[in-house]
Amino acid sequence: MSRRNRAVGFGVAALFAAVAAATIADGYGKSVARGYGELRPVLVAGSGLRSGRPIDPELAAGALEVRRVPVRFVPPGTLRSPAEAIGLAPTTAVSTGSYLLASQLRVPEPAGAPSGGLGNGRRPVEIAVSGSEALLVTGADPVGAPVDVIVTTEPSGSGTGRTYVAAARVPLLALDPISEAGGTAAATLGLTRAQALRLIAAESFARRLTILPGA
Repeated sequence: MSRRNRAVGFGVAALFAAVAAATIADGYGKSVARGYGELRPVLVAGSGLRSGRPIDPELAAGALEVRRVPVRFVPPGTLRSPAEAIGLAPTTAVSTGSYLLASQLRVPEPAGAPSGGLGNGRRPVEIAVSGSEALLVTGADPVGAPVDVIVTTEPSGSGTGRTYVAAARVPLLALDPISEAGGTAAATLGLTRAQALRLIAAESFARRLTILPGA
């Protein structure tokens, strides 16, 4: 057999092997779903995360992985995508291979109390929010007052959405109503870089962002 014929033969054999492997993997995935129930995406630490280090897009791309596991094995509060973790920092070290839970993360705040103006590394960022009517019921101008930004995620499968405080007591710099009927407004907030990344990411996956008077 010539060298060329041998190369062709090896190529055909490799192709058949790849097809067989894909078929086996697909069958295995279906058998897992049949045996253990519905699968759902979970966020896993592909490499260890240091306590207190904010998760920015670069760290999320390099250290976080999305896998699919049976729902029955997923701990409550497990995140589904890297976008949900961006802008947050682990409260404790997260080891490689561990699920990333909402309870393990917090919104990092700069040292010192936030003020009504910019400072402490804050910058103006505009986001679309609901709940602006709650700031106007007293008749006083809410601009300059601290507000809390609440994120409500979309429900997935048979589960429910999650609601959490994404930025606490941030200065409201401007408020421009977009839809009076729905209470939707364009809010300009004084945010740290981590808070800005967190809220910009939330706009892409959350059902709504709501602002409330700061607690």
